[in-house]
Amino acid sequence: MTATRRAILQGALAATAMAMQPAFAGAQAYPQAGAPAARRIPSTGEAIPPVGLGTWITFNVGDDDELRDECAAVMDAFFRAGGGMIDSSPMYGSAQQVVGYGLRKLGQPKGLISADKVWISSGSRGPSQIEESRSLWGVPRFDLLQVHNLLSWEEHLKTLFAMKAAGRLRYVGITTSEGRRHDLLETIMASQPLDFVQLTYNIVDREVEERILPLAANRGIGVIVNRPFQQGVLLRRLSGQPLPAWAGDIGVSSWAQVVLKFIISHPAVTVAIPATSQVAHVRENMAAMSGPMPDAAMRRRMAEHVRAL
Repeated sequence: MTATRRAILQGALAATAMAMQPAFAGAQAYPQAGAPAARRIPSTGEAIPPVGLGTWITFNVGDDDELRDECAAVMDAFFRAGGGMIDSSPMYGSAQQVVGYGLRKLGQPKGLISADKVWISSGSRGPSQIEESRSLWGVPRFDLLQVHNLLSWEEHLKTLFAMKAAGRLRYVGITTSEGRRHDLLETIMASQPLDFVQLTYNIVDREVEERILPLAANRGIGVIVNRPFQQGVLLRRLSGQPLPAWAGDIGVSSWAQVVLKFIISHPAVTVAIPATSQVAHVRENMAAMSGPMPDAAMRRRMAEHVRAL
């Protein structure tokens, strides 16, 4: 580990050491301060916090004990802020193992909505991959399983629907990202009894507003939003710009919160899953659930402002 990386890590751990201790002692439930906004999963009406936690890249830290503890600290802050959904995949390197490590260290916190994926070309090997993923997480069952990037989707959806019918899974979904394969995504959404679809959407990547989000609303399909910050590119672009005067009207204090509030205020969106390895960032992200939500007029104003920058 480089000196710079170690210094950043030590600073993050020191800043959260006091908060980490009670949870690492095995607490099962986290005290919730206030009442952050919640969404309803369309297929069941279950309440879900609209900001979740992604693990792509940020949780792929291998066997580095210090970095694993950093990820556990992020998870601790996430749950303390009222978080629910954590999303991972076999595609994400060691992320599943790191999530499992964090859950064990935090005493298997209540409120978790476990979301993972099946990602293998062979339909017959899907069940064994799913079981391996479940074992890495250390959960009795997943809440949501998704066909990752539509790979062998017909075969895998049969498996997932059978698991749901047998009571071994609560929700079934499909995923794509970065605007890819939207035609196929739309076809599957229109023909299959999905609970969730996962896709890319943010204040500048808005293609899904035309057809996909309305279809999800009409079909009663929950929407999970990935890459809300364009893997950091969007926030780096905005970082040198002052917050607009209307930021206070929607209760935001950073560009990350502007972007997240734009996303989660869309009526068809159920939850956004930003990924981070920093406690300060997860707290900043989770704060986007609180305060006034933009209405349609404010959302237009937000998008126009960012487009003009």
